[in-house]
Amino acid sequence: MESFNENRSMRNSSFHDIIHSFFSTRIFIASLFSLHFLLLIGCSDRVPLNTEKLEDYLPLQKGKYITYRVDSTVFTQYGRQTEVHSYLVKCQIDSIFFDNVGRTSYSVLRLLRDTLATTPWKNAGSFYISPGSSQLEWVEDNLRQVKLKLPISTQNSWKGNLYLTTNPLNPPYDFSNDDNIQDWDYTYTGSAGNFQFRDQRYSEVITVSQIDKSFNVPITLPNSYAFKNFAVDKFAKGIGLIYKEWECWEYQPNTGGSGGPYKIGFGIRQWMVDHN
Repeated sequence: MESFNENRSMRNSSFHDIIHSFFSTRIFIASLFSLHFLLLIGCSDRVPLNTEKLEDYLPLQKGKYITYRVDSTVFTQYGRQTEVHSYLVKCQIDSIFFDNVGRTSYSVLRLLRDTLATTPWKNAGSFYISPGSSQLEWVEDNLRQVKLKLPISTQNSWKGNLYLTTNPLNPPYDFSNDDNIQDWDYTYTGSAGNFQFRDQRYSEVITVSQIDKSFNVPITLPNSYAFKNFAVDKFAKGIGLIYKEWECWEYQPNTGGSGGPYKIGFGIRQWMVDHN
C-alpha cells in the first residue's frame, strides 16, 4: 500500500511539475513577446526624432555667407516717435576657433550697407556660433542663446535664454520685458514645411518660437500700460537662418507727466535676400 501511495504521489508530483513548467513557459514566452512589442514601439517613436541633425539647418563652413534685409524699429524723441531704419547686413563665417570649453566654434563677421547697395560694406563687428552634440549656442551682442536643440520635434521645449544674466537688455533698454527672459520656452512650431516672405519661397523650413506674449496690444486703452514680447527664428534646410523677428517694447501712459505717453524697446524684422 505504501508503495502504491508513493507511486501515486510521484505521478501527481510529476504531473504538477509538467503543468507548472507548461504555464511558466507560456508566461515566459508572453513576457518576451510583450518586451519585444514595447521595444518596437519605443524604437518607432525615437527613429524620426534622430533623423534630423542641427547642421542640416545651419551649415557651418568658412566662407559661407547670408545677406539679409533688415527693418529695424526704433523709438525716437524720448519714445514718442516711431521710426523704421532699413539696411542690408551680410553675415559671413570668417574663421574657426576653439571656445573656452574646447568646442569648434565659428566667428561670423557682420557687414552693413544701404538697401540699394550703393555704398561699400562696412564692418559692424562679429559674433560666434558654437555647435555641440545636442544643441547650438549663438553668442551675439554678449547674449548667449541656445538657438537649436535636439531632437527637432514639436514635443521638444528648452530654456533658450538659460545663460543670460538678469535684465540682459539693460542697457540700453530700461524696461521690464526682459525680467524673466531666462524662463522663455523655446519650441519647434509644426513640422518642416514651406515658407514664403515677400518674393522668396523656401522649403523644409523649421520654426523656433521663443516668446509670444502681449498686453493691451494694439493699444486700445491709451491710459493703461502695454507691452509686447514676440520672437521667432526660421531655418531652412541646407541654408541656415532665413528669417528672424524680435519685437520687444513697453508702453508707458505717463498719465499726469509731461510730454505724454512713450515707448521704450525695439523691433527687428530680418529676412534673407542672398546666400552662397
